[in-house]
Amino acid sequence: MEFSTQTTASLHQIKTAALAVGVYADGELSPAADVIDRASNNAVRNVVKAEFRGRAGATLVLRALPGVSAQRVVLVGLGKQSEYGARAHVSAEQGFAAACVAARVAEAVSTLAANPIADVGMRARARAAAIAAGAATYHYDATFGKPDRDARPKLKKVVQVVDRADTAQAQQGLREGGAIANGMELTRTLGNLPGNVCTPTYLGDTAKKLAREFKSLKVEVLDRKQVEALGMGSFLSVARGSDEPLRFIVLRHAGKAAKKAKSGPVVLVGKGITFDAGGISLKPAATMDEMKYDMCGAASVLGTFRALAELDLPLDVVGLIAACENLPSGKANKPGDIVTSMSGQTIEILNTDAEGRLVLCDALTYAERFKPSAVVDIATLTGACVVALGHVNTGLFTQDDALADALLSAGRQALDTAWRMPMDDAYQDQLKSNFADIANIGGPPAGAVTAACFLSRFAKMYRWAHLDIAGTAWRSGKDKGATGRPVPLLMQFLLDQA
Repeated sequence: MEFSTQTTASLHQIKTAALAVGVYADGELSPAADVIDRASNNAVRNVVKAEFRGRAGATLVLRALPGVSAQRVVLVGLGKQSEYGARAHVSAEQGFAAACVAARVAEAVSTLAANPIADVGMRARARAAAIAAGAATYHYDATFGKPDRDARPKLKKVVQVVDRADTAQAQQGLREGGAIANGMELTRTLGNLPGNVCTPTYLGDTAKKLAREFKSLKVEVLDRKQVEALGMGSFLSVARGSDEPLRFIVLRHAGKAAKKAKSGPVVLVGKGITFDAGGISLKPAATMDEMKYDMCGAASVLGTFRALAELDLPLDVVGLIAACENLPSGKANKPGDIVTSMSGQTIEILNTDAEGRLVLCDALTYAERFKPSAVVDIATLTGACVVALGHVNTGLFTQDDALADALLSAGRQALDTAWRMPMDDAYQDQLKSNFADIANIGGPPAGAVTAACFLSRFAKMYRWAHLDIAGTAWRSGKDKGATGRPVPLLMQFLLDQA
């Protein structure tokens, strides 16, 4: 989608298929809505008084208003004026984009980003607007036999009306938001693809395609023999149960100023289990189809790199993806098996369905060679995190306070929030094994915490944080589908570094 800005004092004279103006829940009109109301002889106020309540994100399309050049005026609810903030702004932008999609509008003009929000600058508002528009217009049709072309979103261009003094900030924010929206689109599509299409090989090919598109990216895709040579016994053990070949994907973005940086790269590590049946510790059949989403950590790394490369941020960033399937077979891991990780630590596998940590631990050891300034792993790791935090916050685990603060702040700015969970050393006792250096599970109590504690054993050589996205990477039910999270959080974190 294309985003641009324009400045005008004559909103009612703008010729466009759709023009968005905001209305508060208390009946108050935004300045833009007031301009349209006066031009149309109080048509907006009359409608608001009769039927539009201004609930955040709600929309009402008015056509052919007298005195107004726009074909449609879309009233967009902003919620209560006293509570209007960044979340209400995003909800309003999504509502407007959705209304344009429903009306088959190709180009539209929005005045919503110009609404003042306390403590939120124009750059951040414009960025959020572009992300919201991208999310609202996302449409999956990759695996339909005969995709309905008419059902595809028609909204291709959004023009934001801003004050002249805000133009530069708005343009920068729209550019950033557009890139993040593109990254989220890639992440969502990879997540939504079925496991027989989005295989480890497919993820590797996607990374190579990104490198062909963006010259700042370098990609290496390792096969089984290369992974064996590295001694990644833990990762290899998970892949053994499947006929699909594993892939270990290494991406690197070297921005223009990255060579001058004194610190090492930021490393993003993604869990890439392209389908997780649980292995010998087989999952229940109900909702097992959703285990195609067990590679959303990997998808978020690829989506982040797509946005990172489009913006060409002056940063050195490495992406590591350990990709394979976790299936039951005669070659699969068995409960009680002991494997040797790349770090040399031995692991007793008490539950083969706790496989994500088995592939991540070797990727975390591999990350040491980059002498990173920080490492963040992203994984749909535990159902226990969903029990703890539901589908609102991503679980954040780290013992580095500064890194925690940076990620939490990025999440708040991006409206892609995380919640810091404990990692006291006392939890490590649950991972003791009588037969190996460490067990791969610590029992039901604090399952998300002990999973993070397991990973911490392999991340002692650098600053490290773990994001458990099991509750936020996708939705179930009638709205089933990947969300694209936490690409906004990760990109905001990188933007803050830049």
